[in-house]
Amino acid sequence: MDFTESEDIQQLRDTLSRFVEKRMPRASAAQWDKENAFPREVFNELAQLGVMGLTVPEEYGGVGRDILATMITVEELSRRSLAVSVPYIMAACYAGMNLDECASEEQKRELLPRVASGDLLFAYGWTEPDVGADVASVKTKVVRDGDVLRVDGQKRFCSGAAICDYIFTLARSGPPEDRRNNLSVVLVPPTAPGVTITTIEGLGMKGAATTDVVFDGVEVPIQNLLGGEEGWNRGWSMITGSGLDVEKLEVAAIGIGIARAALEDALEYVQQRQQFGKRIGSYQSIQHKLSEMATQLHAARLVLYHAAWLADQHLPCSRETSMAKLFATEAAKSIALECQTIFGAYGYVKGFDVERYVRDALLLPIIGGSTAIQKNNIFKTMGIRPT
Repeated sequence: MDFTESEDIQQLRDTLSRFVEKRMPRASAAQWDKENAFPREVFNELAQLGVMGLTVPEEYGGVGRDILATMITVEELSRRSLAVSVPYIMAACYAGMNLDECASEEQKRELLPRVASGDLLFAYGWTEPDVGADVASVKTKVVRDGDVLRVDGQKRFCSGAAICDYIFTLARSGPPEDRRNNLSVVLVPPTAPGVTITTIEGLGMKGAATTDVVFDGVEVPIQNLLGGEEGWNRGWSMITGSGLDVEKLEVAAIGIGIARAALEDALEYVQQRQQFGKRIGSYQSIQHKLSEMATQLHAARLVLYHAAWLADQHLPCSRETSMAKLFATEAAKSIALECQTIFGAYGYVKGFDVERYVRDALLLPIIGGSTAIQKNNIFKTMGIRPT
C-alpha cells in the first residue's frame, strides 16, 4: 500500500495553508467565535479557489467527486476556525453531494453550478425536539396541494439555518405507521413566509449557529421536492445513501483539524514556558503526553483517509466511516483536553485558542451520529447476533 499523498493533494494543502494564514488569522478566528459570526467575505474568497466544486461533477461546473480532497479541505480549514469550515461543508457536502446523488436532472442543472461557485449553502433539517438518531420518527408534515407543498412542524439543532439558502427538510408525507416509506425531503428557503428561526446558544461551533426552525404553513412549489415528482415518499433512501456515510467523515475531518491545531500549539508552548528553571518540554511527563497526542492524531488520520478512499471508489464503507467518526472525534476531544492540561490555567481563558479547541471538540462525538450510534453501527457489521 502507498500512503504517499499525491502531488495534487500536496498542492491543495499548500494553497489552503496559505489561505488560512492570510485570510483566517488567529485574531479573526477569535473574533468570529466571540461574535458567533459567519465571515461571508472570507468564504467567498475561499470559493474562488475552486474547492466548492470538489463534490460537483464537471458537467455541472465542478471538478468531479473527490472525497479525500474534500475531507482534507475540511481538515485544513478546521485547524483555524469552524466559522469557515462548517459553511464549507454546508456547500460542498450538504449541497453538492446530496444534490448530485438525489436531485432531479432539472434541479442539478439549476443548483449545482451555483454550489460549485460558492453561491449556495444548505442546512440539514433532520432532528426535531423529540427526534434525534431515530429520524424515521419525524413529525414535521408535508402535504401536496396541486403544485404546492405545504410544510408544518419544527426542527431542532438545525445548524446554519440562519445563513443558508435552503434547508433540506425531512417531512412525513404519508401515514406514520409505514415510517420509512412515507418520508420526503423538501427544499425550504429560510426566508419563506411561515419560517421562524431562533438561535440556540451552544458552547462551541460558532459562526454557523445552531437553531430551532418552525414551519407554520410554509408553502413552496412542487419543484422544491428533492428528486422532483419521483422524490415523493423516497426521503428515507435519500438520507441513508452514501451522503450519510460521508457526513460521518466530515465531522471526523473537523476533529483532525482541531486536534492538529491543539497539538501544534502545545508543541510551541512547551518550548517557551518555563517552570523551576527549565522549559516544561524537558519534563518526561509532558513529553509522554505529546507522544500520545501525536500517535492518536496519526491513527485518526489514517482511519479517516482510508474511509474517504473507500467512499471515493464507491465501495461499501459504512463500517469504516463509522470507525473514522468514532475514533477521530474521540481522539480530538482527548487531544484538546490534554492540550488544555499542558497549558494549565492559560488553557482555560479566552486569550488562548486552546479554550476554543476544547469547546469545539466536545461537540464532535455528539453531532453527525453520536459515539454510541457509531458503536451500534460497527457492531451490526460484525456478524454477531445479540441474545
